[in-house]
Amino acid sequence: MKTLNRSIVHTNAYPERILQFGEGNFLRAFADWMIQEMNTKVDFNSGVVVVQPIVNGLIKILNNQDGLYTLYLNGIKNGKPVSENQIIDCIQRAIDPYEDYDDYLKVAENPDLRFVISNTTEAGIAYDKNDLLDDSPQQSFPGKLTAFLYRRYQVFKGSSTKGLILLPCELIDRNGDNLKKIVLQYAVDWKLEKEFVRWINDDNIFCNTLVDRIVPGYPKEKIGAITQELGYKDQLVVEGEQFHLWVIEAPKEVQQEFPSEKCGLNVIFTDNMEPYRTRKVRILNGAHTSLVPVAYLYGLEKVRESTVDSVVGAFLKNIIFNEICPTLDFPRGELIQFANEVLDRFKNPYLEHALISISLNSISKYKTRVLPSILEYVKRKNALPKYLLFSLAALIVFYKGQRNGEAIELADNHEILDFFRTQWQKADDSKVSITRLVHAVLSNLHFWGKDLTEIEGLPNEVIQSLDAILKLGMKGAVLQITYSDPGQTNNIEVYVD
Repeated sequence: MKTLNRSIVHTNAYPERILQFGEGNFLRAFADWMIQEMNTKVDFNSGVVVVQPIVNGLIKILNNQDGLYTLYLNGIKNGKPVSENQIIDCIQRAIDPYEDYDDYLKVAENPDLRFVISNTTEAGIAYDKNDLLDDSPQQSFPGKLTAFLYRRYQVFKGSSTKGLILLPCELIDRNGDNLKKIVLQYAVDWKLEKEFVRWINDDNIFCNTLVDRIVPGYPKEKIGAITQELGYKDQLVVEGEQFHLWVIEAPKEVQQEFPSEKCGLNVIFTDNMEPYRTRKVRILNGAHTSLVPVAYLYGLEKVRESTVDSVVGAFLKNIIFNEICPTLDFPRGELIQFANEVLDRFKNPYLEHALISISLNSISKYKTRVLPSILEYVKRKNALPKYLLFSLAALIVFYKGQRNGEAIELADNHEILDFFRTQWQKADDSKVSITRLVHAVLSNLHFWGKDLTEIEGLPNEVIQSLDAILKLGMKGAVLQITYSDPGQTNNIEVYVD
């Protein structure tokens, strides 16, 4: 059977207008797919040159396949489960700067180049004081980028028409601002001209972005069947979900040059991405984090089975629609649509997302993803969000490290695990003991950044929920809070159609 390359399939050639740092699964299933869509539907006519940002990568495989790979998009589409595949041909070539640094810098001399896209992991946008302009290459991604931009500045003599639009996809807050800050720091370190700094500031656009698509990656367990289905070998098959969202904080000229809207892509251009980031973190990530301790202690293993479970699923809907959505400043219809899309993603029959894997570092996740919803709910409603606080009680029980007599593989830093081990060793089933335990957790400033016992009524709500979990078991406790009459419909309120 032949290997996928341009000799066995008809493909298009595009001018190299995009430099991409990163050849991993996410960018190939997200940004490159969008470029493909724009090339096909609105004549974006843009090819991608991929740069391997670290020493080890997939560049050789990518070049052996002439930049081609097969993308499977699996999930809920228009209310129905859909699995579809296509060959992506927008990548024209790939460069390993550790072997071909001159070839890498040569791309900077291309007058057609307009965009830079990156995904170098959350740790990629970082300053390395040891990077030098004369290195070949620099070790950090921002170091490589600064050297690239400087070469372009030199070749085109600082022309205002040769600046670039930078779209970093790393999952850090204000990724564009942070990347630009480090580039400017290298300009100072390397004693580059003031005119270069002016060119960076005036003629290059560093966009802050938010990306969202679940990409499980290479389907190792299914690759045999996939190969038979496709009729060719492909070492770069990648799977992603149907849902996608790219929020780009940028001036209007970027939207004009990046015609995503014309082909129906879910790309939002805005002058303030913070509301979108807040919505995503609180609804999608917050729902995940709230769900895990409840569903896992209930006896479930995966996100999908938890979402479709009649009891746990109802509990999750109460959290999302009745306690998280009311804390967000979006039109009601938009919130309902986004929240329902999140639930559809959780129900994706093609993805199996283990609850225990999401439980990694749950305390810090709860602080950033869930606690803001609790605090905002109290502020706006002058009441307590009982489902979110039940989840907090479940989290405390989860950190006891036992489920039905078996040990839970807790994954967190040693200080947190030691804290809970000590507190649970001192606890028994008495109300006094439970009260002491809850107060110790809620008053831990290292966990939450504030003393949660100071919020009126909150400690008692958590104590009652924790007491119910210990006495009734998670199944009994969830039934008690979710159904006013077990077996009847759940209390989903105003935010659900």
